[in-house]
Amino acid sequence: MSKLEQILILDPPHDLRFKGPFTDVVTTNLKLKNPSDRKVCFKVKTTAPRRYCVRPNSGIIDAGAAVTVSVMLQPFDYDPNEKSKHKFMVQTTFVPPNVSDMELVWKDAKPDELMDSKLRCVFELPTENDKVNDIDSSKAAPILNASKLDGSSVPKPSSVSLDDTEMKKLMEECKRLQSEVIKLGDENRQLKDDGLRMRKIHRSENMVSNTSSLMGRDQGSSSLPSLLVVIAAIFIGFFLGKFIL
Repeated sequence: MSKLEQILILDPPHDLRFKGPFTDVVTTNLKLKNPSDRKVCFKVKTTAPRRYCVRPNSGIIDAGAAVTVSVMLQPFDYDPNEKSKHKFMVQTTFVPPNVSDMELVWKDAKPDELMDSKLRCVFELPTENDKVNDIDSSKAAPILNASKLDGSSVPKPSSVSLDDTEMKKLMEECKRLQSEVIKLGDENRQLKDDGLRMRKIHRSENMVSNTSSLMGRDQGSSSLPSLLVVIAAIFIGFFLGKFIL
């Protein structure tokens, strides 16, 4: 340990605990607090980098501030003989004034200016009671989900009013369209009646013209014999008068 150990407070201070089963990602949080009046630069290192995802794994902590680091253990097959190999170390140093490149800070830092805080990983396997509770909770989950679905299926008052408004608009639109259809139907019937009336008038006019022409022909034909009779009578009278005289 460095003599600058107290420039950073870790919570938890010694152990990072992970509760199994480790078939999914298991996350635990590490809180880093800076009690000093200067900015602190930190790094988080582990002996098993492929097994963990650390966010953030480095950064700067302002004076009197704190940062929460999420340590995510990736799924793996738990081996009791391997638990002692998993360890973490948080390395810290003060940030020099007028320095913006953190790589230079770590590169130029002297050994007595560094603080190293080590943490060991503790793996907790679920007990039989935990397994029973997990099973019960898994059975209860579908019931809760079903109740949530039932609750979600009930429409809210706002949605109901919105649906009623839309329904009224649709009904008014349907009525308007029906009235237009009726109007168009009346206009269509009127057009049909006008067409039939025009046809009847045209037919009657044709019949009148045909009748008048026929009557003219009859009158012409009837006047022709009478004219011939008069002419014949004149000739007969002429010849009779000539013989008598």
